Formats: sequence, structure tokens, C-alpha cells
Amino acid sequence: MLTTTADRERTLHVEHCMGTVFTIDIRDAGQWTGAVCDVVGWLHRIDRIFSTYRPDSDISRIRRRDMQVADADRDVADVLDLCVQMHRETAGFFSALWSGQLDPTGLVKGWAIERAAELLRMHGSRNHAVSGGGDVQLAGQAAAGRPWRVGISDPHDRGRVLSVVTGRDFAVATSGNAERGDHVLNPFTAALPRDLASVTVVGPSLTRADCYATAAFAMGANATAWLEAQPGHEGLVVSATGSVTSTTGWTGGPMQDPQE
Repeated sequence: MLTTTADRERTLHVEHCMGTVFTIDIRDAGQWTGAVCDVVGWLHRIDRIFSTYRPDSDISRIRRRDMQVADADRDVADVLDLCVQMHRETAGFFSALWSGQLDPTGLVKGWAIERAAELLRMHGSRNHAVSGGGDVQLAGQAAAGRPWRVGISDPHDRGRVLSVVTGRDFAVATSGNAERGDHVLNPFTAALPRDLASVTVVGPSLTRADCYATAAFAMGANATAWLEAQPGHEGLVVSATGSVTSTTGWTGGPMQDPQE
């Protein structure tokens, strides 16, 4: 755990968990210690349940066949159902099975962040951002009359900003190899995608945006065309050679939920 800072209009907390760094940024005045503690507890609980590096996690025990899904924490079945749904929505390019092993971690981080943002809402916060590993769920605005702004970095030059997403109540997820190296495979060929350097997806839900970004990256050259067909989502795609394409609705603003 790292430090929490607070002033009249902002509470900021940074937490190490799941092998990455999470930021809880509340832009409402008031005392938010209890809310931050709940979010931190939630993140560590999810790590204990889903980590493939912890031999005692529910997922590790299921992988070893020491535990059935029905006997695991209730969130395991919910996450696996979401994985099946994302598998269908992405024509199989998002997968929770690798080399015959169950691994839902490609969905868990974004889902955990989105749920953490919901926890803050339950505590009464209307303006906040929860981020982890470069993905972020945002609520409300950064300050009175000022929308959130999220910079999208060039994977070929981390000091260069390619685009800025501006708005309120939206999520941004990026998949690529710039920060974590090669970690996304094409589930149909088991090969590393070599056509792209990164895919960024903007939408209302980080769970779905994160899965869509991963799937689009795995698709390679077809990523932009596939994202174009996803209602309520827009994407920015950077190729391995540095060329940049985007969906026609990419303006940097938040997308509307197609179910609303």
C-alpha cells in the first residue's frame, strides 16, 4: 500500500495489487477514507480469488481440479459467465482458455476496476476515476465544469500523445505490447499478433472495453473494421509500423451505451 493524499476537493490513493498499480482518484469534497478502504479491500480480495500466481487462489485450485466452480467464491461463476459472453461478442478472439488452462485474468482487471467505481458511487461519490495498468473507468467530471481528459500514448514513443479522450462517465482501455511485452495471443493460431502495436477502445463499461481492446489486438489487421461494427464503442489502432487508424466516430469523447 502506498500513501493517500487529500485536500478539500480531491482524495488520491495509489495501491499495488494484481502485479500492477491502481489509482483511486475522488474529485468530490469530503471524507472518503471508508470508501477508499472498501475499494482497496475489494481489489485485494479479487486478487486472492483470481490470481494464477497464488497457489491458494480459487482459480489456481480450479485449474488443479482441487475445487469445482460451484464451490468457489460466488464471483468466479459470474466472471466465467462474462468470459463466455465476451467470447461470443468477439467471435472467439477473447478467450479465457489458454493451452487448455482456465485463465480469466484478461477480463478480471477491467471488471474489478469497473466494480470499484461502482463501490465509490455506493459511498456517494459522483466524480471519480479508478485506473489500473493503463485502463480507467471515469465518473462525473474532473472538476466543476471541467470534463475528464485521458491521453492516449504512442506505443512507439511513450512521450508522445496521439489523442486525448474528453468527456464524462466513460471508460478507456488499451491493449498492446508497449508496457507488458508480448502477452496477447491469437486464440485460433496461438501466435503472437505482429500487425499492431496497440488498440485503444472507448466505451461506457471498462469490462467490455478492455475485452474488446484485447480481442481487436489479437485480430491484427482486421481490428479497426471489427471495432467499427461495435455499437457504443470507438477505437484507435496503431500498427506495428506506426500508422494510425480509427473508427469513424473517434472524436475522443465518451460513447453512449447502446442499451440505454
